[in-house]
Amino acid sequence: MSTTIYDIARVAKVSKSTVSRVLNKQTNISDDARERVLKAIEELNYQPNKLARALTTSGFDAIMVISTRSTKTTTGNPFFSDVLHAITARAEDEGFDVILQTSKNSEEDLDKCLSKIKQKMIKGIIMLSSPVNEHFFNELDKYNIPVVVIGGLKGQYKNILSVDTDNFHDSVSLTQTLIDRGFQRIACLHAPLDYHVSRDRLEGFKSALVDNGLTSEPTLIVDGGYTQNSALHAAEKLLTCSPLPEAIFATDSLKLMSLYRVAARLNIAIPQQIAVIGYSDAILSFMLTPPPSGIEVPIQALGDTSSALLFDRIANKQTPQIVVLPTESVITGSLS
Repeated sequence: MSTTIYDIARVAKVSKSTVSRVLNKQTNISDDARERVLKAIEELNYQPNKLARALTTSGFDAIMVISTRSTKTTTGNPFFSDVLHAITARAEDEGFDVILQTSKNSEEDLDKCLSKIKQKMIKGIIMLSSPVNEHFFNELDKYNIPVVVIGGLKGQYKNILSVDTDNFHDSVSLTQTLIDRGFQRIACLHAPLDYHVSRDRLEGFKSALVDNGLTSEPTLIVDGGYTQNSALHAAEKLLTCSPLPEAIFATDSLKLMSLYRVAARLNIAIPQQIAVIGYSDAILSFMLTPPPSGIEVPIQALGDTSSALLFDRIANKQTPQIVVLPTESVITGSLS
């Protein structure tokens, strides 16, 4: 049978409430009583019941990280693993545990969140992406717990904070780079429009075309899905068009990688036969030849900033509601 606080109180010759005050690091205890309780804890090898303590004190020192996507749609996408690594590193420095939550759908995600909030199992939440349907945020905002979203927000909230890059204007800038180099028949390989980041990047692409008097051909705007297979299939659809588009804008690193792979298989030379620009990451930029032009998403900074913002809120510090991180466009060999 495991040791209880009653056993500690008996050995230390103090009351149960005194043992509780020592465990909860309260100060209204004599030095002698505290020393006897700590000695009894060591002798009895007492392991506190974290759940029981959480229900009677301020809760666990833990945060929850939610992908808001099923594992099937995040496998092979470096963003999720890299940003999670940055968050867990900061949590470790803060002495917090990290609970990684995955679910089949957003309703299941919400139910799990609310359950852990009510049980005082978490003190904050980081969401790795921002769904267009903000019902999730509306429900979480009813509870006095900080939630940091990596992505944009459209609604106004009290407890929901956002860390993001300026996806719309970055996409306008990348598309304008193609137009300034003389390309007019430009395709876009994008992610599903369930999330603000995907929608903002596609809208930025379309806006740049309109501003320059160009039309967006429906057949040249293709949804690449979430998985490697769906992205490869969509890239092949674009790269087997007749005639080929002059250039392709890829809205994330998975789409960019798929374009390179399919182009190599079809013996289509980048940039001699088709120009490519888009959003990349450090590893992909290092591995691909020629290096892709575009924006390297600041994954480390997104993870660092979102976790710093969350822990500041947990500590009741004043924080901004929205943080927009700067990005830099790099033009390399993937444009002719």
